Parts: sequence; C-alpha cells; structure tokens
Amino acid sequence: MSEDQGPTIYDVARAAGVAPSTVSRALAKPGRVSFRTAEKVRRVAEELGYRTGRMETVVPTRGTGVVALIVADIANPVFVGMIRGADREAAEHGLTLAIVETQESQQAERRAVERLAATVDGFILSSSRLPDTAIRALVKRRPVVVLNRTVAEVASVVSDNVQAIKKAAEHLAGLGHRSVCYLAGPEASFADGMRWRGLKEAGDELALHVRRLGPYPPTIRGGAQAAETWLTRRSTAVISYNDLMAIGFVQAVQAAGCRVPDDVSVIGFDNIVDAGLVEPGLTTIAAPLVSIGSTAIAALVRRRGAAPDDARAEPVLLPARLVLRDSTGPSPR
Repeated sequence: MSEDQGPTIYDVARAAGVAPSTVSRALAKPGRVSFRTAEKVRRVAEELGYRTGRMETVVPTRGTGVVALIVADIANPVFVGMIRGADREAAEHGLTLAIVETQESQQAERRAVERLAATVDGFILSSSRLPDTAIRALVKRRPVVVLNRTVAEVASVVSDNVQAIKKAAEHLAGLGHRSVCYLAGPEASFADGMRWRGLKEAGDELALHVRRLGPYPPTIRGGAQAAETWLTRRSTAVISYNDLMAIGFVQAVQAAGCRVPDDVSVIGFDNIVDAGLVEPGLTTIAAPLVSIGSTAIAALVRRRGAAPDDARAEPVLLPARLVLRDSTGPSPR
C-alpha cells in the first residue's frame, strides 16, 4: 500500500480475498455481485480507508462478458446484417458486442487484437486479413471464430461461395453468355479467392471463357476503376466481388455509353439494400448475413472456457442464393 496515494482497489481485493474486478463491481454496481460479497468488500474498503471515484485501471481476470467483432469496413453495408445477427445472439447469452473497424488493414487488425486480447472473452474475425498462423496463435489465448474464411483448427462460419458463384455462372450461360469477367476484391481476401476458384471451375464445366481483373478496393470507386480496364477489353458478362463494386462498375460503364444489361450483364455479391435500389436493379448472390453473425456468436459461446485443443470444429457452411433482378439479360449478338 502506498502512503502517498492511499489504498488501491488491488489492496482491497487482497484483503477481501476477491478479484479486483469483483471489488469494482461491488462498489460501482453492487447488484452484479452477491449481497454478502458486496457487504464484505464495502466493510474492507472502509477499514482500509479506500476512497471510491479514483481513476484506476482494473485488468479483468476472466469473464468480462464482452466479445469483439472485428470488421474490415464499417461503412460497407454487408457488415450490417452480420452485426445485427451477432448482437441479437450475444444479448441472448448476456454478452456485450464490441465492434472494431480495421479499414482493410492487416496492421490495424493486428494492433486491435493485441490491445483487446486481455480484456475480451473472445473474438469474431470477419473478413480477417491476418495470416493463418497469427489466427491460430490467437486461439491459444482466447476463443476465436472466423467468418467468410476457413483456417485449419479454428472454428469458422462461411457461406458457400463456390456453389453460389456456380449458380451465377449457370444463370449467365443459360442466357447465352460465353465470356465472363470477374472483378476481384482485396488480394488478401479468402472469400475473393474462393469466388474466383468457383468461377474458374464453372468456366470449365460450362465452356465459358473467364478472366479476372484486379484486385480492386471493395468499394463503388473500386468498381469504377475496374470499369476503366474492362472498357478496353469487354466481355458480355461481369461478376463482381461485391455489390458495391458492381454498382460502381454499372455507373461507370453507363456513363461511357454502355447499356446494362443490353451490352453487358452484371452480377454482384451480398445482396445489400442498395442492390435493389439502383437502376437497373442488381442481380446478386445473397449470403445469409444475419445467420452468419448469430451462428458465429453461438459457436463462440460453446468455446468459452474450453481448452484450445477442445475448441476445434468443422466449418459451418451456410447456403447462398441467387437473387434475380434487371442487371442480367440475354447475351448481345
């Protein structure tokens, strides 16, 4: 105990035989601990002369009730559904959901994880840019569930990107298209790699000529950038990494005099609200975003308190569906 500063919350905890976090709750929110514990803490604090209201940092030992959901870009509407599903499920289990944005930066994500690892009960990594080795190392410290990606020995929830994009390719082939261009998203994106792989497989199966442009930022501006390159070597159909890029692409090619879908058919990914509001309405692949978020929380809850070796599971694969609107049509002659 310091004579200059007086007793600290840690001194009270030692004398009362409880954790510092228990002292903090007993003095600030007595309803969160038992009456007997609260009375004991208050009595010890009074005997030691501890004064409440001091600015002290209490490092939680375990069970903070907070789960961190890390997203790449909070402005991207695709994360709204995931956040909503995760927040509802977290509330059902008495957990608080903390949202952290990394702005597509691996460095920012790494810093956020290091900063929060000692204070949260677990992580949900959505569209993580961390390498597999870093994620597996984090699992040894806290329960982790990854979304839209599979990592060996780590729990994950993913939509079936490969089958979904094959459905999109089959739809285009049925309309007579034979050349499809894929507008790629972030280079480090697992989902991007799976979608491109699925399109290549579909190309072989359906006798389609497929090619890839990118990577581009997963934004409307990124779609406009892709359009500049596509205009120099056109295809009759385009599948975009996400809806935002698809919208940017459509706006750019229309400004250049192309008609959608008369000159080029366009398909996006995610089925964000804007996909049904633009002109023409965007054909897109709808992932079950709310279910992805809620399933991730349920998986994380099962892993709280489990040893890392007991927390491994097969990926949870959720189906996606093709939503038809007016941005796709018969291939131009």
